[in-house]
Amino acid sequence: QVEVIESGGGAVRTGGSLRLSCTVSGHIFGTYAMGWHRQAPGMERLFVASISWSGDTTQYADSVKDRFTLSRDNAKKTVYLQMDSLKPEDTAIYYCNVAPGWGTYWGQGTQVTVSS
Repeated sequence: QVEVIESGGGAVRTGGSLRLSCTVSGHIFGTYAMGWHRQAPGMERLFVASISWSGDTTQYADSVKDRFTLSRDNAKKTVYLQMDSLKPEDTAIYYCNVAPGWGTYWGQGTQVTVSS
């Protein structure tokens, strides 16, 4: 059974930093991309960033480009989302996803709150 476990959320002030981690528990055959979406209160879930299996290809939403950095450690089955220069509009529940190609696994989410 595959589980996606997020950690690292919290509350910070504007301009602060947080690092989110997402670890895959269980085994997935083959390669898989990983990434993050976020959902603010009353809003739809939106794409934040993704990273390929090799780590060579990353994509970011325009709203987080140059502030967030996504990396992965396949030996640990973990991705890290480094979030710098945080803004109040980054406040949301952040969801990790794992995409092996035949479907997507989602985590339960971790809250990020940025106050002004």
